Amino acid sequence: MLAEERQNLILDLVNQRGSQSITDLQRQLKVSRETIRRDLMLLADRHALRKTHGGALSLAHGEPGIAVREVINAEAKRAIAWRAAGLVPDGATVLLAGGSTVQAMADMLLDHRELTVITNSVANASKLAARNSNRVHLLGGEVQTTNNITLGPDATAMLAHYFVDVAIVGAGAITPAGVLMDYTREEAEISRLMLQSARLSVVLADHTKFNRHAPVQVGTFEKVTCLISDRPPEAPLSTVLARLPLDVLIADGQPH
Repeated sequence: MLAEERQNLILDLVNQRGSQSITDLQRQLKVSRETIRRDLMLLADRHALRKTHGGALSLAHGEPGIAVREVINAEAKRAIAWRAAGLVPDGATVLLAGGSTVQAMADMLLDHRELTVITNSVANASKLAARNSNRVHLLGGEVQTTNNITLGPDATAMLAHYFVDVAIVGAGAITPAGVLMDYTREEAEISRLMLQSARLSVVLADHTKFNRHAPVQVGTFEKVTCLISDRPPEAPLSTVLARLPLDVLIADGQPH
């Protein structure tokens, strides 16, 4: 099989299932893991799919659901979440978006005390309510079951009433030009408003989100205080971020 034919077949398999592991692709195509990794890198460079640790995600069907994303780069997301939780003191008022990395951060906040949490994530609200004298407000709106979050005009109208100590949002993608992006207008709007509604605005993104694109712009990093990732961004994104008054923190430690 020619390399081009194999890469087209890989893309078809990833798009059919939404995601594929290197092991699955190796078994189906009967080639080495190194060949699969090389093909995935070439396809990712062409923005045909998103390469992840251990496999690939389809870009044909938008972002995978939260259950899929929770297991992708899980160790890196936990390390990022642990670093981010250190920015939240007891007694703080916190905005938490949805997304797998922010959900990991909610786990890291379980021992914090007397937090006031405003979130559109049903999972985050459930984790942090009725713990350590926390107060938790779930933003109203229609529940998007793919990510288990509330969205829409009711959610944004409620969010407009708040200004908090810390806002934590994830990223669907971060382009080479330093634009934060997401997969739906509603999710992008919630993230944009959260970042504008805090003294400390924090974006959590593992390295697979760098130098990528998603359909909808959230905005640039000019009003973001801090970006936390598991690896330093590479050029051209690193060059763009270096010009901004932005702290880039690398989560190289391990969560407890």
